[in-house]
Amino acid sequence: MKVTEHINRAKGETLFSFEIVPPQKGRNIQDLYNNIDPLMEFNPPFIDVTTSREEHVYIKKEDGLLERKITRMRPGTVGICAAIKQKYNVDTIPHVLCGGFTREETEYLLVDCHYLGIENVMALRGDAMKHQRYFEPTNGGNCFASELVTQIKDLGAGKYLNEVIESDNNADFCIGVAGYPEKHLESPSLQTDLKRLKEKIDAGADYVVTQMFFNNQAYFDFVEQAREAGITVPIIPGIKPIAVKRHLQLLPQVFSIDMPEELIKDVEACKSNVEVRKVGIEWAIAQSKELKAAGVPVLHYYSMGKSTNIQKIAEAVF
Repeated sequence: MKVTEHINRAKGETLFSFEIVPPQKGRNIQDLYNNIDPLMEFNPPFIDVTTSREEHVYIKKEDGLLERKITRMRPGTVGICAAIKQKYNVDTIPHVLCGGFTREETEYLLVDCHYLGIENVMALRGDAMKHQRYFEPTNGGNCFASELVTQIKDLGAGKYLNEVIESDNNADFCIGVAGYPEKHLESPSLQTDLKRLKEKIDAGADYVVTQMFFNNQAYFDFVEQAREAGITVPIIPGIKPIAVKRHLQLLPQVFSIDMPEELIKDVEACKSNVEVRKVGIEWAIAQSKELKAAGVPVLHYYSMGKSTNIQKIAEAVF
């Protein structure tokens, strides 16, 4: 079932969902199941599965020189989605990236999703690689998420890259895109960022999931401005509980977000990461309760492979 159908069927009730990261190569999928199992009691209608783009590794040669190779550190997202869908009978949403993938590779991925009965995808530009200061498009790939959305919609209309296929069984994906309550780190202003979001919606995106934020007012203001810009699709807030002290520096640096002074003060007063984790859970519970009271369609949690804190938050909210 599509995300938008789940939201419509809920008739105003706030749904629970979360995002997981595929395990690294060499790890058993049971590790992933062990983190999903405790969250299934909260009846998530769908689970997001991230996609990692390629990475560079350096291999020492016999002559002592280093050779740069491209690798992917995590297994295929589509395979993980299929496994979760089969095991839990829940809809899964693979993240589809511009960065690291050609249009042909994207088409193959979408065809696989269609064959497997996956009806939802999250269309993202993706981040720059570690050695890049700014995002650089892959040769032969989409440059912007709006272009990726267009490719997905074209495939649904039978317009493949090299041919048009007439069929009674074309893919009809529900497409999610990212939104940034405090603007994307590369955008010169929030208004410019909203224009880019509107372009993604106009290209055919069906719903928005926001970047993490720690001040709910940022989300409420963002939704209001998005509506004023003509964006009418559901806007799902993304929540990430702080878990370690270094998040105070890491998250603002990586995601260009602000931390409330009260949260900073509480985390800095912690003597261990165990205490930080407790503060993060309590803050996320307060965020979630306020957002739920405001009638948000879904509360979406970034689990990052760990479920114990998300479980405690869900127990207090759902």
